[in-house]
Amino acid sequence: MTLLLIALKSARFRRTSIVLTVIAIAISATLLLGVDKVRKESRASFFNTVSQTDLIVGARSSPTNLLLYSVFRIGNATNNVSWETYEEFADRDEVAWTIPISLGDSHRGFRVMGTSSDYFDFYRYGNKKLLTFDSGDRFEGVYDAVLGADVARDLGYDVGDEVVISHGLTSADFAGHDDKPFTVVGILDRTGTPVDRTVHVSLAGIEAIHVDWIDGSRSGVQLDAEQALRFDLTPTSITAFMVGLENRAQTFTVQREINDYQAEPLSAILPGATLSEFWRTISPVEQILFVISGFVLVAGLLGMLTTILSTLNERRREIAVLRAIGARGRHVVLLIVLETLLVVAAGCVLGIGMLYGLLAVARPVVARRYGVDLAATWLDSTQLGIIGGVIGAAVLVALIPAFIAYRRSIQDGLALKV
Repeated sequence: MTLLLIALKSARFRRTSIVLTVIAIAISATLLLGVDKVRKESRASFFNTVSQTDLIVGARSSPTNLLLYSVFRIGNATNNVSWETYEEFADRDEVAWTIPISLGDSHRGFRVMGTSSDYFDFYRYGNKKLLTFDSGDRFEGVYDAVLGADVARDLGYDVGDEVVISHGLTSADFAGHDDKPFTVVGILDRTGTPVDRTVHVSLAGIEAIHVDWIDGSRSGVQLDAEQALRFDLTPTSITAFMVGLENRAQTFTVQREINDYQAEPLSAILPGATLSEFWRTISPVEQILFVISGFVLVAGLLGMLTTILSTLNERRREIAVLRAIGARGRHVVLLIVLETLLVVAAGCVLGIGMLYGLLAVARPVVARRYGVDLAATWLDSTQLGIIGGVIGAAVLVALIPAFIAYRRSIQDGLALKV
């Protein structure tokens, strides 16, 4: 207790340098904890995107590309899958359900996905969660649309509003299907997945807005919404489809048959395996962030070391007096280490506070833009280990000036003139 009081009183006379050191340690702790938080939440969001889907099938391409455009709505397919091929596999006895996916259009920066009503029955995310509605219901009519949570919130839509789909991934007026508007009939609850940033319409709706388009451009004849309904709106092709099997033991067999399909080149991927493989390719980024955070921590600890060493000369008489009144060498060492522990502990507490403050500010922005929920939860064992590592490293650094102070003699301190 006596050493603690001495340490606190000594720190009060060096409060400027100590405050700066505390801030440096706090920034280091915030960066280390923040990187770990973002890494874990990103990984959880990444792997929660799709669940209980055995296969994803699309035109022949790399597994990563197929995963990106079919699940994350990033990039484009190399080709389409014919409707006849889709029906052939959907009708197989070992297939329990399928979800067709038709991509290629957008609405004010958000991707539009054509699908069937089976999407709302069988698509799962996270821990086998089904999609639920915040308001309204699934689409039934050709020109009905169901919005993801972020689409509705960012664009201010509600059930009953009209949306105009643009051809391709542009919002240019000349590419808009403004003659065939869709009506919002449902808004989904938030999922933290790309579903939140997707406009969902029926496959018939996708066909209807393109009946008067040829090879990606308007034809000479323009048909209104009612006239388009007179045509056969059965798709000729789709972008990809998800597959759920009756027996998961057949997954590899069905995958091999799809990959060897002779009628057209196809690729079938296992979502879980492809997600893991893709995560491994981007994991070096998080390692780089950890290294950068580590360098910031090292800089903070070196700054603390420099501060302690520079003050040793000023504290020679203080240490000599302590030795003269009976303090042993180990007491001097404990005093230096205790002061360091107080500074680092204060820095870590401040760093944790800064982390929670940043999470409160960044959470809605990151969730809206990237679908990652940075919830302010209690520190887990890894994060507590990071804090322990910071404190341990600081103690090791403090042993250097503590050893120097230990070596100094009483005579050296008393010989200094006031």
